[in-house]
Amino acid sequence: MNSKNSGLAGRYAGALYALAEERRALDLVVDQIRALGTLIDRSSDFRRLLESPLFDVRQSCAAAVAVLKEQGFDPLIQDFVGVVASNRRLSDLRGMISAFADLVAEKRGIVTAHVVSANPLSTVQREQLRARLIEAGYGNVNIEEQVDKSLLGGLVVRVGARLYDNSIKSRLQRLQYAMKGAA
Repeated sequence: MNSKNSGLAGRYAGALYALAEERRALDLVVDQIRALGTLIDRSSDFRRLLESPLFDVRQSCAAAVAVLKEQGFDPLIQDFVGVVASNRRLSDLRGMISAFADLVAEKRGIVTAHVVSANPLSTVQREQLRARLIEAGYGNVNIEEQVDKSLLGGLVVRVGARLYDNSIKSRLQRLQYAMKGAA
């Protein structure tokens, strides 16, 4: 496990991963944890439940598990969230989900490329980028996209500690510094 996942979230993620492997349900758990992350990201009510310190432990545990049951989540995921709630760690659940995704990617040899672009990438652009990253030696690449209109154009790609900045904004800044140096 990398150092990013060695804290609390990483320990919970590691425990869930080990349990999923033991029960031969890893693919199911990966899909369900991804769906849980989406639920948290899209539901402000559910996020409030997770983040609020005002709820009693039993109330928050029961409410979270009830939401998951209603949404059709597997009992393994319901139990995991129940344990997290019982340990008063619901506010850390989103971090645990991210740590779990990172752990799965690491175990499966998947490299994540964080891509920021001025406009959403088309399917062709995404596949061309994936091909270029594979050519650069990154093997199995998962692309996470984000849009930032301030880039004006081009891309900023971060793979691990490496940063490839080919944005128009960055080019203009370099030109500005070069012009200041010439004056």
